[in-house]
Amino acid sequence: MTEHIEKIQALISRFDKETLEALDRITITEKLKKGDILLNQGEVCRKSHLILDGVARKFTYADKKELTTEFFFKDDIAISFKSYINQNPSKEVIECLSDVMVESVDYKAFEIAKQKFSLLMEYDILLTELYIIWLEDRLFNFHALNATERYEELLKKSPEYFHHLKLTHIASYLGISLETLSRIRAKK
Repeated sequence: MTEHIEKIQALISRFDKETLEALDRITITEKLKKGDILLNQGEVCRKSHLILDGVARKFTYADKKELTTEFFFKDDIAISFKSYINQNPSKEVIECLSDVMVESVDYKAFEIAKQKFSLLMEYDILLTELYIIWLEDRLFNFHALNATERYEELLKKSPEYFHHLKLTHIASYLGISLETLSRIRAKK
């Protein structure tokens, strides 16, 4: 993730004063509590949320069970990508697993700002590219790594927040049973 942050910071360092001010005007810092919902299933994802501190998760319901599809840690953007891009109802829920500090940007305000400030268009493209890279890594890991390796990758991502993740959420995210997760953890 560090290389991604460096790419974003390098681009932002090229922003002129007006572009920085425009981005600042549409960015709201929010403190959320554990259990707060950033997005409900069926709602349109109208904001992107950069996680400054804390952890959140994205999940959906299938066969009356929650299926965790993503965890969001520091420097991740909590978003239902398809809902955000198409501005249609989300199939997913995003919930805070701890107290969370986020910088939120409204979709419509960002679209207007991009029309006025071309560097924000580059910023949007870079964020989209980084999401695609994350998604490709996630798919690769899911198919190429065994369950223990996937668990270790998740643990490395943000060990300081790992204790906020319920074992059922971790097992669901890794695509394994709770029993398999228990065996993996017992070997550690």
